[in-house]
Amino acid sequence: MSLVKICGVRDQESLEVAVDAGASFIGFVFFEPSPRYIDIETAKHLAHLIPDTVEIVGLFVDASDEQIRDVLSEVPLTMLQLHGLESPERVMDVKTKFNIPVMKAIPIADESDLEYVSSYSQVADWLLFDTKMVDGTSGGHGVAFDWSLLSNVRTVLPWFLAGGLTPENVNAAIKMVNPPALDVSSGVELEKGVKDPALIKKFLQQVG
Repeated sequence: MSLVKICGVRDQESLEVAVDAGASFIGFVFFEPSPRYIDIETAKHLAHLIPDTVEIVGLFVDASDEQIRDVLSEVPLTMLQLHGLESPERVMDVKTKFNIPVMKAIPIADESDLEYVSSYSQVADWLLFDTKMVDGTSGGHGVAFDWSLLSNVRTVLPWFLAGGLTPENVNAAIKMVNPPALDVSSGVELEKGVKDPALIKKFLQQVG
């Protein structure tokens, strides 16, 4: 069975529903331009409501050491998610400096994007495959890529499937590529940045 990460959580009700329904990861977005951005004080409050059995993931986009350090000084993250254009060298740098597991997002549009899997597999702890956008970045737009591209992915690391997942299509995604883990954000929202507890519950029920 695939593990589930509910990303972009910003309020207590959504958090509690996600945890109660079986989410294995809760994601906080520390990227100010995002509609899912959460400030450090709110994240600190919510993090202390999360049981030890659930991973607390902080999403950063091309963040400086100072930005990451400011969050970690207040929020007990158990994993860092690098969701920008960070190089393999930067991933290793972050992992070494902060001594915390790192997940690297890899934007996918076509098979050529899978060439990055090998280099990131050598430095990250997790990979996350998300839909590549026109600016080369990924995430949070509710758009799916061709999941079948991952059918033959080769990596020793555990990985997340992200990008356009919803309660309606998640079973098809699981049947197609059997991902170790699933990451959902916009697919469980009423509008950008506003989670729907009912959709969160429905998504986790569909995954089983």
